[in-house]
Amino acid sequence: MVKPLHRKHITTPTRCNSMMTQPPGHWSVFKQIIADHWDEFKHAHPRYRTSYYDGLVAKRLACGNPEQMGDVEYRCLQCGQGTHRVAMSCQSSLCLRCAKVSVDNWVSQVSKMLHEGVIYRHIILTVPAMFRTTFSHNATVVLSALMRCGVQCLDDVFSEVRGKPLQGGDIAVLHTHGRNGHDHPHRHLLATSGGYDGQGERWEPLHYLPYELLRRTWQWHLLSMVRKTLATDAVNQLVDGCFRKYPNGLVPNVQKGQVPSQSQSVARYVAQYVVSPPIAVRRIDRYDGERVTDHYRSHRTERVERETVDVDTCIGRMVQHTVPKGFKRIRYDGVQATKTFAKGKSMIHDALAKVEGVVKGAVKIMARLTYRQRYEQSTGRDPLICPHCRGEMGVWRLWHPTYGVIYDEGEVIKRGTYASTAQRAGP
Repeated sequence: MVKPLHRKHITTPTRCNSMMTQPPGHWSVFKQIIADHWDEFKHAHPRYRTSYYDGLVAKRLACGNPEQMGDVEYRCLQCGQGTHRVAMSCQSSLCLRCAKVSVDNWVSQVSKMLHEGVIYRHIILTVPAMFRTTFSHNATVVLSALMRCGVQCLDDVFSEVRGKPLQGGDIAVLHTHGRNGHDHPHRHLLATSGGYDGQGERWEPLHYLPYELLRRTWQWHLLSMVRKTLATDAVNQLVDGCFRKYPNGLVPNVQKGQVPSQSQSVARYVAQYVVSPPIAVRRIDRYDGERVTDHYRSHRTERVERETVDVDTCIGRMVQHTVPKGFKRIRYDGVQATKTFAKGKSMIHDALAKVEGVVKGAVKIMARLTYRQRYEQSTGRDPLICPHCRGEMGVWRLWHPTYGVIYDEGEVIKRGTYASTAQRAGP
């Protein structure tokens, strides 16, 4: 029986999430599509012949391979026979498997950034179809500006309704695609239904949002941003045409009432809309080497639609939605800003105490799932229980292809053994 003489709590690096060494077949479908056709796709689309995209693809193809990504080896510290090897994940934006983990992590993160006692609404701010090509060709500069212009829009609406300056808050996520993977940039907001009155030091709840005002305000902010950011004659003509085509403003989507119900988590509710790849792995039905068939639920018909496209189109729909390097797809604004969240939380708590009859929102903290929990949810088996003695396995060895062996429990045991038996030197 192996009994370690020296044992420390080992935590695997947070930037290298674990995954199963041998993923199930359906997880590797898109990986096979990329491996078979990436070179010809680059040849047909020169804009993707960059080291950035090559790096994303290389990480995606290496995902799940312990020799290329590194691995964590677990071993039973009771009998020494049970072992379990876990490869590091790639965390590439092209990896459909890692996207599932991103959803779970996002839910955990967001659920901790909600203010108890504040009602939240799910708001979608859209971009007209006539601007989608312009946004796609100027993504580097336009997408950041798009994220910023929504913040002032909501504050202006709140202030107009109450007749006084208010600061609301939102957690904003940029979504660049529709359900079928087509280019469709829009912002999902998890927004406070109200704002903080700095002069009165009180929270001003809004029990409704005037839809017409939101339409006009969002149109003005969006088109003003586009005109200022790109500043070309062609864009100015496009903006003028949009004002003429939509005289009553643009169409946002506002979830009615409180989000969510008392029994739900607001973060889990909105995660299904915002943190997802253009084509989820479960939606790929067939790949024959040349064509890909997938399904999606259509917004227009509210029915499940099936579509078969060539591999060039399939890869293009995935790659076109990778945001520029360093771009933050999720932003925290106003009273939700991460830098001032703790201060704002105390401020809002005190302000809410002055308001009678405020209905508390359903804020449920969602714990971040570990690799062990995700594995057990997926397979029904605890991967770190020894099949021989039913004891619990612990981290035995941690290896990275660049840094080598980061931790080795065997070496720790040896050093502990030698230290305990070595003859002490004299004074």
